[in-house]
Parts: sequence; structure tokens; C-alpha cells
Amino acid sequence: MKKTPFRLTPYQVQWLLIVGFVTIGYALYVRYLAIEFSTVALACDAGLQTTICKARLVATGLFKNSVFGGTALVIAILHVMRPSIVLLTGGLIAAGLGIVLYNIVLSGLAIGLLILGFARPAPATA
Repeated sequence: MKKTPFRLTPYQVQWLLIVGFVTIGYALYVRYLAIEFSTVALACDAGLQTTICKARLVATGLFKNSVFGGTALVIAILHVMRPSIVLLTGGLIAAGLGIVLYNIVLSGLAIGLLILGFARPAPATA
């Protein structure tokens, strides 16, 4: 049985670019305008109940338990075993959030594995 290499179509590349930019943009928004911005941090710690405070609470809870990096690593391992656009999209989202929101080691390893998912032997030429 001949294995075909995993290649993306141009539409899939555009989809991944959009998902990647939106993910990184949201992660930067949460990091710099909710977690590290002292005015918002003090207001949220004082008990303010807004959407940004809830996003801050969820993000800090997830990165303290390395959920972003762990999820990205599991999805990346699955992507190496059986590459698909769904796994690549999920891994890109989890790794992007993990890189920006302090789960750097596991998310960096996951990004390496996601890239490794494209490493397949070249098809035989006739």
C-alpha cells in the first residue's frame, strides 16, 4: 500500500493563516491587556466581574496547570501518527496560545512535532 504524503491545499494554508493570526492576536490581547496590565489586574483581583476578568481567570488557571502546552503536545503526537487538517488546526491553536501564554516548553515541542508531521518519504518516481 502506497502512502501519499500529507500536503496542504492553498485553501487549507489560507485557513491556517487566518486561524493562526486570530489565535496569536487573542493570546496577545489577553496577555498584555488582561494579565500584565496592572490596572485591569488590580480591578479583577478586587472582584470586578467583567468578561476580561473572566478571560484572565481562565487563562491564568489554564497556564498554571500547563493545559495549553499539554493539549498542544497530545494533538501534535496524534498529528505525527495520522496527519490531518483538523489535528493541525487544533495543534496550531493550542500551541499558539501556549507560546504566548507562558507554556513555552511544551508548546515549542508541539510546534516541532507539527512540522515533523509533514516529513514523509518522497513518492517514488517512475
